[in-house]
Amino acid sequence: MKLILTAAVENLGEAGDSVEVKDGYGRNYLLPRGLAIKATRGAEKQVEDIRRVQAAREVRGLEHANELKQAIEGLAEVSLGVKTHDSGKLFGSVTAADVASAIRSAGGPAVDKRNVELPKGHIKATGNYPVVVNLHPDVRATVELAVVAG
Repeated sequence: MKLILTAAVENLGEAGDSVEVKDGYGRNYLLPRGLAIKATRGAEKQVEDIRRVQAAREVRGLEHANELKQAIEGLAEVSLGVKTHDSGKLFGSVTAADVASAIRSAGGPAVDKRNVELPKGHIKATGNYPVVVNLHPDVRATVELAVVAG
């Protein structure tokens, strides 16, 4: 079965790659999860759109990563208002997408949620937390996130 990947799949390829897989793997795993689409002439045109979006999202080199690091670490305060219980525990948890949008709303650059590392995997209480943003294999920015009751 010939498919076009819409997301990176480990040991198979990146988004936009045209791959040949066994019928069962494509039909039962890749297609239902939205990781791939069937390769048709119309889908070939979508490959360009997928690659263009992916290129716009990724950081362009070490110099650009260092500029983003300075912008992120130069933020005065990154705070995130969340719904909490009286004791300070959150209803739910803070996700990487929440942190990425908080950085953006604090005046920082747009960062991809997949590059955000939360301490201990998740945040479930109010307080200040150091959050690491992986901008490049050699560049990591750290920002202090204040989770407050909102």
